[in-house]
Amino acid sequence: MKPAARGIAFIAQFVVLGLAVAFTIGLVWPGTGQVLRARLGFGPAPTAPSSTLATPPVASGPASYADAVSRAAPAVVNIYANRLVSEQPSQVFADPVMQRILRVPTGPVTKRREQNLGSGVIVSPDGYVLTNNHVIASAYDIQVLLYDGRVFKARVVGSDDETDLAVLKIDAGSLPEIPLAAPAHKQRVGDVVLAIGNPFGIGQTVTMGIISAMGRQLNLSSPEIFIQTDAAINLGNSGGALVNAYGELVGINTALIGQAVGAEGIGFAIPVSSAKQVLDQIIATGHVTRGWMGADYGAVAVSADSGLPSAARGVMVNDVYPGGPAATAGIQPRDVLLRFGSTDIVDANDLRRREAMQSPGATVDVSGLRNGIPFTAPVKIVQRPSIPVQSTANPQGMSPAIIPQH
Repeated sequence: MKPAARGIAFIAQFVVLGLAVAFTIGLVWPGTGQVLRARLGFGPAPTAPSSTLATPPVASGPASYADAVSRAAPAVVNIYANRLVSEQPSQVFADPVMQRILRVPTGPVTKRREQNLGSGVIVSPDGYVLTNNHVIASAYDIQVLLYDGRVFKARVVGSDDETDLAVLKIDAGSLPEIPLAAPAHKQRVGDVVLAIGNPFGIGQTVTMGIISAMGRQLNLSSPEIFIQTDAAINLGNSGGALVNAYGELVGINTALIGQAVGAEGIGFAIPVSSAKQVLDQIIATGHVTRGWMGADYGAVAVSADSGLPSAARGVMVNDVYPGGPAATAGIQPRDVLLRFGSTDIVDANDLRRREAMQSPGATVDVSGLRNGIPFTAPVKIVQRPSIPVQSTANPQGMSPAIIPQH
């Protein structure tokens, strides 16, 4: 072979070998070529892949809430409350006015047994059950049916008309306890919720919806607020559980606006934070303590001569109960209250809640304006008088979720 041909073959062998080595290096260590070119000044430095270029995946809800139900359902019970109702037959008039005015008895007074059906939740392994007061009111016999089919006779530990809550006790141990949503986990409008109860006495049933609104006030004279939901709450769900997508208790189902007034999907539950406060007080003392100033108040009436800005906060005193704490402290109608203690008053709902949280006997400095002149009055808080249960559980246009009586 001529020397020139041998030289060309030798160079070709090394070229092929170099390409093979470069291919192997590029296959094993990708990006090596770009690094070498950058070091030799023939290209830009390599950059790390940016995570900001990729669109984050959209979180999707679970395909099933069976795990949440299995966590909460064993602690939801059916309640059967029996009571005696007195009846006296009377002459029936076609005219309803005559019926009310000229009601003539036609026979002796008789008694019959009436049964309320409702729901409840087990809140401790040793047998404390939380339910609605209207489910067990005036009952002489209360039976609790557990998830596993056992039946226990219950006694009333205490009740609270204002929140329409009652605490029962059954003699049983090692019971399934419903998990409570942590206070740090704030519920939001749009969160998925499940209502678990005993609608129409057909047995434990689960319905699903969302939280439609928070902080609903059903009675202007009460500090209690409610969760509104479109999860189906039917007659018999009273006292049952409203749980989140993790099976944690967020509320006690208590009331609804029925189809009789053309409503659909408007139900209400007592927030678990309020229910827990009532539960703890009833277990500890048998009753609920709330502070009271003895005044009615509403939104501030801003006028040209009031000296208040158009967006003024605080409340306007509408009325003062004679002999009450506010009257004793010298607070008068049309006073504008701006501070309760050391904190500004947002609105009437805010003041009612803070007033109710005070312990009877405590003295709170209330500051405001009277005819545009600042004043401060020390008010000695007393125990809030009880109010009729219908004020909260059956506000105007509302119907408590009570099962039709049998």
